[in-house]
Amino acid sequence: MENTNNEKLSNIICGRNPVLEAVRSGREIDRLLVAHGVSGGSVTAIIAKCKAKGILIKEISPQKLDYYCGGANHQGVAVMFASQEYSTVEDIFTLAEQRGEKPFIIICDEIEDPHNLGAIIRTAEACSVHGIIIPTRRSASLNATVAKSASGALEYMKVARVTNIPNTIDLLKENGIWVFGADMDGEDYTQTDFDIPCALVIGNEGKGIGNLVAKKCDKIISLPMCGKINSLNASVAAGILMYEVVRKRRQK
Repeated sequence: MENTNNEKLSNIICGRNPVLEAVRSGREIDRLLVAHGVSGGSVTAIIAKCKAKGILIKEISPQKLDYYCGGANHQGVAVMFASQEYSTVEDIFTLAEQRGEKPFIIICDEIEDPHNLGAIIRTAEACSVHGIIIPTRRSASLNATVAKSASGALEYMKVARVTNIPNTIDLLKENGIWVFGADMDGEDYTQTDFDIPCALVIGNEGKGIGNLVAKKCDKIISLPMCGKINSLNASVAAGILMYEVVRKRRQK
């Protein structure tokens, strides 16, 4: 990883009392990190409060927690804050309405590499995407690495975090959004009309989009692969598809 210790500490609080106060304060917390084998006392209280607030709890090795905390005395616990506050799906709809534009949304289905998520956010901002939706679990969050990879675009992009992507797709469709999933076995993306309210689903770097998510999509689209490999980096594929939406909309 390229992060310096200062970058690691910029969005993290370490130590039992500081963490407990951070949770009590009501500040939006991205996740609680707990070292393997640490329990009892104030740690139990911290975990209980985080569960009650719906905060993601992740158990990691003490060595990894040492790394995240940059050598600070973490006492087995730390909380990470998002580099930017999360929005809601409703906020994304509102922005599209305020601009007088057809909604254009990106759904990241378990994009785990923060560099990929940051790159997607950067391109999305350049393409006037109204918002990005990510899942709470099995996804990169809005950490310092994402913010750095987004090169400032995170300040202008609405990112909503949801507990269930398939249910969210149902919500989008109820609001008139056409959902297009990117997968190898779909139709040529250039043959699709994107001059409609739409969302693009970009899948996990290794597995692609999940089966249930794929079934929820209105259409599966593909990028033609002319070489010997059969897939592109997730952020590269997302960028090509986003600019195709821009191109199609400018034609009308």
